[in-house]
Formats: sequence, C-alpha cells, structure tokens
Amino acid sequence: MKTDMDTHSGNGQSYLPVEIVDRQFPPGYDFSPMAPQRRPLWPALVLFALTVLSTLAVGSEYASSYALNQEPFSNGGDSFSTVLLAIHNPRVILMGLPFSLTLLGILLTHELGHYFASKIYGIDVSYPYFIPAPTLFGTFGAFIKIRSPITTRRALFDIGIAGPVAGFAIALPAMGYAIATSKIIPGIEDSAAIVFGTPPLMRIFLYLFHPHADPSSLLLNPVGRAAWMGLFATALNLLPIWQLDGGHIVFSLWDRQHQRISLVLAAVTLAMGRLSPVWYLWGGLLFILCIRFRHPPLLDPWEPLGASRKLWAVAALVIFLLCFTPWPAR
Repeated sequence: MKTDMDTHSGNGQSYLPVEIVDRQFPPGYDFSPMAPQRRPLWPALVLFALTVLSTLAVGSEYASSYALNQEPFSNGGDSFSTVLLAIHNPRVILMGLPFSLTLLGILLTHELGHYFASKIYGIDVSYPYFIPAPTLFGTFGAFIKIRSPITTRRALFDIGIAGPVAGFAIALPAMGYAIATSKIIPGIEDSAAIVFGTPPLMRIFLYLFHPHADPSSLLLNPVGRAAWMGLFATALNLLPIWQLDGGHIVFSLWDRQHQRISLVLAAVTLAMGRLSPVWYLWGGLLFILCIRFRHPPLLDPWEPLGASRKLWAVAALVIFLLCFTPWPAR
C-alpha cells in the first residue's frame, strides 16, 4: 500500500505496487486542523472497477495454467495478451475470480487500515485509489492521499503501521490455505517462464503442510499467487526507508536519525540489484527521493510512543522478515 501525499511513483518493477507519501511543508506552515472537504467517490469506484477487470484477466491465466499443471505464462504468453484474450472471450475472465478477490481483498484491507487510522486522528484522507495495469498481477497497487498534516508521533505510527498489519492479517490465512491445497510437482520450475521467490512465511507453511517437499516443486494455486503478491507488497511497504510505511514507523521512533537511516538502507536496497534487477530501480528511486524530499515534520515531536507501540514496531519487523525475499522473481 501506500499513503500518498501529493506524489506517488511506481514500485520496483512494472508489476510491483507502490506506496509512497510525500509532502513538504514550508516554514511557518499552519498546522491547525483542516476541515475535511467533500470529494466525489466516483473516480475511486471507476478505478476499482477497472482494476477488478484487469486482475480478473490476469487471474484467468493463473487459473488455466494451474489446471494444466504448468507455471503461469509458460506457453509464451504475457500479461498483456492475457488481458486481450479475456476481452475477446469474456467467459474466460470468470476463472480469475479466486485470484482477483484475494489480491484486491489484501490491497483494499491494507488501504482501509490507513484510511480508518487517519479518520480516528481527524486526518483528512482520500478514498483508496486502485491502479489497473496489464502487468503480471493486473495492477500497480493502490494508494490513498493524506491531505492534512500528521501532527503527533502516535498518529504517524498508528497510520503507518495500520495498513501493513491489516493487509498481512488477510494475506497470512490466504497463503496458509493456498499452500495446504496447492500441488507438489517435482521439476515444475524447469519449464517456467517466471520463477517467483519463496519468502520465509511460505517456507514455514510448506514445512507444516508438505514437510518433505522442496520449494521448487510447489505449484501455487491462484489464491497463492495473489497471497504472494500481498506478502511482497507488505514487505516493500515496510522497508524502513523514506516515507514508506516502514519509514513512517522509523520517523515516529527516531525522527532525527530518519534521514540517515533512509539513505543507508536505500543504498543497501540499490546494492541488492545484484540479486534481482528490481532492486536497482526500487533502491535507486528511493535513494533519489530520500535526498530530494525529507519527511514532513510533526507538530508535536516530543510526544512519547509508549511501550505498547514499541512492541508493535517489533511486530512490524517480524512481519517484514516473514514477507521479504531478496529474489522476488527471475
């Protein structure tokens, strides 16, 4: 997810969702609460409907490949041709329902976590906006726009962590169900056009449900493909860099060290490009944004977070480690 304050940008590769927030408040900015403005709902609904269609189209490819005991896109197709096929044969698109509903459920829950946390603190925030796209997952992700300053450490922390925790709460059982019901086919990756990484949470579920199976022999069903994307989106957003969700958490904990931490970890992310090219783009983008745009200041930087929120910060780190994989896809 991403909470977006005036700018947003695409993530790692073309098929990865983005969650970036940026707004610079000039000296003397008036931090008094802004009266929420009534804005039309129809743009968010139109984008959501288009994203439903694009994820249904891509989901039909995952469903048909799974039925044929093949990795997705192994027949030389791509996500764009999959969308065109679904347009010409609308009945095929219904096969994508399990994938679409799972992925959109994870992304929407993530965004609603930010949305309702913002509302609790009286922050003016937009509806969630989805971005449809003919990519490997049918979407570039989703974002919300925060239109008024976040004034306290607790507000920033709660808004930042609410999205990843909410989305993970949906992705966790979805991935568990998917691995328990997916197929084990030795050598399935040999003819795969794309091989996706295996985050630690997947390995844990694989050990629980298929204790003697090698990860390379797992053929994920469409629900699992969507849950994989949900886990990876969660990991991206919890990177403790800049104004990602993880960056907000770091700023609420150590505002004075935030810029230094962000630059160092953005450089580390960029260096990980040797493992997967996605990190060259994602790390380079974050490094530039860290230099160009600093995190907006808080009106009350002295408010303590308290022990319970520090424990939640540890929980966010655990979620990140469970979801993160250095080799997203090859």
